[in-house]
Amino acid sequence: MRILAVTALVCLFLFQASGAAQGKLRVGAAKADISPTQLPVLVNGGMFSRQAEQINTRIHARAVVLDDGSERIGICVVDSCILDRSVCDEAKDLAASKTKLRRERMLISATHTHTAPSSYGALGTDPDPTYTPLLRQKIAEAFEQAEANLQPAKFGWGTQEAANFTALRRWVIRPDRVAQDPFGNPTVRANMHSARDPNNATGPTGPEDPELSMIAFQAMDGSPIAVLANFSMHYFGGQQAISADYFGIYCELLEEFLSGKEDSDVVAVMSHGCSGDIWRNDYMSPKKEASGSVEDFSLGLVEISKQVYRSMEFEADADLAMAEAKLPMRYRVPNAQRLAWAKEVVGAMGDRLPKTQPEVYAREQIILHQRQSTELVLQAIRIGDIAIATTPNETYALTGLKLKLQSPLKKTMVIELANGGEGYIPPPEQHYLGGYNTWAARSAGLEVAAEPKIVAADLQLLEAVAGTDRKQFEIAPGSETERLLKLKPLAYWRMNELRPPVATSSSSAATALYEQGVVFFLEGDDTCEFALPAGGNDSTTATINRAPHFAGGRMRAELAGGQNGELTIMASIWNGMPLDVRDATGWFFSTDYVNTISKAGIHLGLDRQGRLMLKLGDAAAVSGSTVIDRWTWNRVALRLTEDSAEVYLRGQSEPEIQLKRPLGTGIDSWYFGGRSDNIDNWEGKLDEIAIFPIALETEQLFPSQP
Repeated sequence: MRILAVTALVCLFLFQASGAAQGKLRVGAAKADISPTQLPVLVNGGMFSRQAEQINTRIHARAVVLDDGSERIGICVVDSCILDRSVCDEAKDLAASKTKLRRERMLISATHTHTAPSSYGALGTDPDPTYTPLLRQKIAEAFEQAEANLQPAKFGWGTQEAANFTALRRWVIRPDRVAQDPFGNPTVRANMHSARDPNNATGPTGPEDPELSMIAFQAMDGSPIAVLANFSMHYFGGQQAISADYFGIYCELLEEFLSGKEDSDVVAVMSHGCSGDIWRNDYMSPKKEASGSVEDFSLGLVEISKQVYRSMEFEADADLAMAEAKLPMRYRVPNAQRLAWAKEVVGAMGDRLPKTQPEVYAREQIILHQRQSTELVLQAIRIGDIAIATTPNETYALTGLKLKLQSPLKKTMVIELANGGEGYIPPPEQHYLGGYNTWAARSAGLEVAAEPKIVAADLQLLEAVAGTDRKQFEIAPGSETERLLKLKPLAYWRMNELRPPVATSSSSAATALYEQGVVFFLEGDDTCEFALPAGGNDSTTATINRAPHFAGGRMRAELAGGQNGELTIMASIWNGMPLDVRDATGWFFSTDYVNTISKAGIHLGLDRQGRLMLKLGDAAAVSGSTVIDRWTWNRVALRLTEDSAEVYLRGQSEPEIQLKRPLGTGIDSWYFGGRSDNIDNWEGKLDEIAIFPIALETEQLFPSQP
């Protein structure tokens, strides 16, 4: 019913979303200094309340106004950690009273600097009552001045990867080190920065989005007016409040490049891409880490932006369109037991603010109980053939990729922290793994299904402004995928899903289902071209192979009688579990009766030393000789003939393991990512699983080695 309500709202705005055909584009830009005039001032972005005594760098609201003769749209990005919905709405109302901009034609977002005055209450920090009136006024002034600066303009688009400047900060914690949440429950199987000690974690919980995208505006004589950049990196950190973090430094450096001088009217804007699970340190590849100071980091991004800007082609005209929807949403409110606990803790605090993590989350339970529900403002904008979508607060990089890969327009950026603050908004499967990003509070309080509802509503808005349907996402097959398909597999799961629960077979209707405890769309096995090489396709089809990460859950399939005769099973495996920790490093394939190890079962995994091991029936497992390195892709094949079972590792001509095969009984239940009895399940990634109803010849198992 809620999606239907959003559809109705989108339809309501359709007549507004249609811009004038090839209207005359005008653009104006301005920035307003939003630095506090009274000190000290409250600063949010931390667990507990804190104040700033001085201004280390000035902070700004940076606005761009666009007009095509029919539509007028305003975009303002504010140096703030989080903006309350009421602050955004009141600033829009004030701007609407001073300009020709309508409230539903304004987008306001935050940069997410953690060293700005507080205008949003969350965790241990309240909004600063002396600062929020100033902030509303200054945002409106930025819109007003940008509108006053409107002039004929042309626009351009460009992107480039900045992979060395962004990485996953939320990692899966190994199963023997599960931590407690603030409510005293052992629920934390993933958390931010849990891989500072590599032996503590098994792998990242999702993909990165390394794209730095830019929309640039020039006057008709080619002189720059403004640049709107977008990048997915949480914040740099380590700065003293009050300061704008890398967002402000980037903007000042880019403005200097564009204008050729330190003080100019050119406005550079850095908007926040989907970064709820992103930071700058790559715990898997320390050499990739963007080290150095915040100035070095900012300068590195500016150097990439210069290349993007110099390569842009500018168009002299564009029509505009914008659509907005309001999406009702529930909070995850406490049950009676938790609410009673919260009231007891808060009652003992008296009038003081929280000083411990349990006190912070106890107060948050009472606030969520009082609020019960909220309403999200979602928007989509089209500038010619460029699209912008918004999400409220901190969505994950995967959410941004879902929108970009399915957007009707190839040129799409996603701005988060827009039009209000609702905390972290993880995909539903991330809630199962727990961690700070999921603990119910104003910093992460929306219902578990919030993220797919936001994605669905945003895609409807993008369709409305584009006037065409969304794209069907796919990963084009590379040479190895095509080779396997020609061998006519019984089932072939490429495992490129953006979301659970269904894993679709590329060769048949043999669907499989993911259990809870699996996360999606991480980098998959490209070691022998399962995905189309980059540059090989001029469509928006992704060219990076993708794979799920298994964190206690499995992928289950039913294949009737497949075990009776000859059979070949192939899979790419990536182990994230440290070796020599438990009896089995992990089982990645199993076929047996549910919750049972029987005489008819077949089970394949890695032993305690990281060697392939095969268990047939209730006999002891037998190991191979090659130790498989952690965090590396390896291609494995299990070949069953009428009388033998052989396990092969890519790159080797002889089997790692060869055993006499007992007679099968036609078990229908198949498990990938764990064993039938859920003991020592796989902790890592699996990819490109193919099952053939014959024993392939050994030379057919793997592509020819170069």
